[in-house]
Amino acid sequence: MLIRVGCRLEILTAQPTPLIAMLNVHHSRYGGLVVADDLVASPAVEMTGYRDGFGNWCTRMVAPAGTFTLSTDGVFRDDGRDDPVAPTARQMDVSDLPPDTLVYLLGSRYCDTDVLSETAWRLFGAGPADWSRVQDICDHVWRSLSFGYDQASSTRSASQALVDGKGVCRDFAHLAIAFCRCMNIPARYCTGYLSDIGEAEPYPPGDFAAWMEVYLESRWWVFDPRNNAPRKGRVLVARGRDATDVPLTQTFGAHLLTGFEVWTHEVPEEDVSMWQGRERAGATLPFERS
Repeated sequence: MLIRVGCRLEILTAQPTPLIAMLNVHHSRYGGLVVADDLVASPAVEMTGYRDGFGNWCTRMVAPAGTFTLSTDGVFRDDGRDDPVAPTARQMDVSDLPPDTLVYLLGSRYCDTDVLSETAWRLFGAGPADWSRVQDICDHVWRSLSFGYDQASSTRSASQALVDGKGVCRDFAHLAIAFCRCMNIPARYCTGYLSDIGEAEPYPPGDFAAWMEVYLESRWWVFDPRNNAPRKGRVLVARGRDATDVPLTQTFGAHLLTGFEVWTHEVPEEDVSMWQGRERAGATLPFERS
């Protein structure tokens, strides 16, 4: 299937403000690229790109004073299958883990493993060291936290989320990641697009999603503590230790978010052919955003 993904962010600044955006789809999805999700600024500004220490694509710029808009709009091919599941995948001994996974065993800003270690071992230490342990962690997080968009907090740690019993998708991910790391399972934070393809209506407003990837039996696997079920149409934007590493926008000065829109939906193959033709001709994209 073909999935259209994109976003539009509008901010208001009182003076020119340096900004780093992390809004382009992750390079691991480039094999399915149909229409590039180029970052567009209005008014236009000079942009420079670089890869951070986790391989994410970042774009630097200076937002001018006044209203400033960033947007992306692309199409990516997806296999249309749910997130893969491997019930027999086993946890690896720490001594056998690849060096580049070890950083994902450490505590981080939002994943305070030092506070949660005793709780983690009490809850999950007796179970088998395999896929089911990670699923038990996701089940526990899903039962322990209530989701609500009004529950967002930029300072809430994993242990605080457990005490509060509430949060948004990033809190679900942080708590599950912290528990996994306490159990010596590498886990990393992911952010990106998650479609509602195959889900029952009504759909919630478009938003970016957070989930985690866990290292079992020599590869990374997707787990989604917030939804706690395999899903279709997951398109990665960035990954890191926790949300600190992957802010969608990082502004170095005061600003006000005045507009926010995210879309993720399936599009017909024939419409994309028309889109590509108009894109080459420099015309406006033909689809209405839904």
